[in-house]
Amino acid sequence: MSKDLSQTAYDHLWMHFTDMSSYENAPVPTIVRGEGTYIYDDKGKRYLDGLSGLFVVNAGHGRHELAETAYKQAQELAFFPIWSYAHPKAVELAERLANYAPGDLNKVFFTTGGGEAVETAWKLAKQYHKLTGNHQKYKVISRAVAYHGTPAGALSITGLPALKAPFEPLVPGAHKVPNTNIYRAPIHGDDPVAYGRWAADQIEQEILFEGPETVAAVFLEPVQNAGGCFPPPPGYFQRVREICDKYNVLLVSDEVICAFGRLGTMFACDKFDYVPDMITCAKGMTSGYSPIGACIISDRLAEPFYRDGNTFLHGYTFGGHPVSAAVGIANLDIFEREGLNQHVLDNEGAFYSTLQKLSDLPIVGDVRGNGFFYGIELVKDKATKETFNEDETERILYNAVSKGLFEAGLYCRADDRGDPVVQLAPPLISDQSTFDEIESILRVVLTEAWAKI
Repeated sequence: MSKDLSQTAYDHLWMHFTDMSSYENAPVPTIVRGEGTYIYDDKGKRYLDGLSGLFVVNAGHGRHELAETAYKQAQELAFFPIWSYAHPKAVELAERLANYAPGDLNKVFFTTGGGEAVETAWKLAKQYHKLTGNHQKYKVISRAVAYHGTPAGALSITGLPALKAPFEPLVPGAHKVPNTNIYRAPIHGDDPVAYGRWAADQIEQEILFEGPETVAAVFLEPVQNAGGCFPPPPGYFQRVREICDKYNVLLVSDEVICAFGRLGTMFACDKFDYVPDMITCAKGMTSGYSPIGACIISDRLAEPFYRDGNTFLHGYTFGGHPVSAAVGIANLDIFEREGLNQHVLDNEGAFYSTLQKLSDLPIVGDVRGNGFFYGIELVKDKATKETFNEDETERILYNAVSKGLFEAGLYCRADDRGDPVVQLAPPLISDQSTFDEIESILRVVLTEAWAKI
């Protein structure tokens, strides 16, 4: 059966972001079950889920309560659109999210995923500025190496040239500024506060270069994912907020990964003490038990759409799906009942210090991140921070590290969007035993990989 399933997968299942030719003569890894922090393949082998699926399964695998919630809701109302109509679960979840969100972010526009939430935020920013008399404001600013999704607008905001090249030309008006990778800082690398000020000021410079009358919004992740978990330097977001206010530019906190406990707070902007104009979120809202996303919008931005017959001409068939909304509510109940956010805050230091032990390995250049969200940057030379060339990346990062970790029973991400990194984001129920298992497997595999350099 495993062989047949694998062959059928190759024949018919076009996997996402996948070199399909690599499976022409090799079995397709097939995961059939999950329980707690572990997943199991079709041969019965167990793996530690060090990435929460894809930064998604925050409450852990095998939550029967969430499956039962989906079953009950599907029996009562399996589907109805929220195009000019409401249904109870969408209303309840919207209120719940508004209560969690900071400031006056009280309006919730549901999508089916994170990329759609980002797309929504850009479209809303454009129409908001038009409705308020700023007809030239359409451009957006985001950071180099940042990933914001695959729809045409979200992909334009994405700062990864290789992901965009096959689909160009994309949506015009998306501009990039430096990210907050202090490990490779071009200036102030030994002074996080000064570096944060410099990085934020690059946003102001870009706004001035493009013309403040043309810039609609800035899109930033609280901790940037692509490139390997870049946390914000002290004062960074406070300075960005000042800049956005100065030039009437909207600040969008892209929390598709960072929201719902990944950093120990329901919304990551709270962790870093700033109030955006919009929050985009998805993934952990249901812990992956059913797909949903959202753009959470401030009352100030919503106001023009709530008068004079103005309509936001945008929507998704499955946005606010009744089953997904019900699962989202139940998932957030688990968060509150089990104190998952506080668990992350109580244990993030232990996770970091356990990963930091790997710094004694010559291949480990930097360990960085926040909450239960960390990246380990791999280098060829610790002293000079020399990175791998293209051939070494393929041979070391993908053939040795990525395959080696999976074979050793750790599912995580080895990635070279930016510099070579291993990314870790285990379920929020993880504890010291999880951290120790991750470190132990990484130590063996990274040591073997170094021997091949």
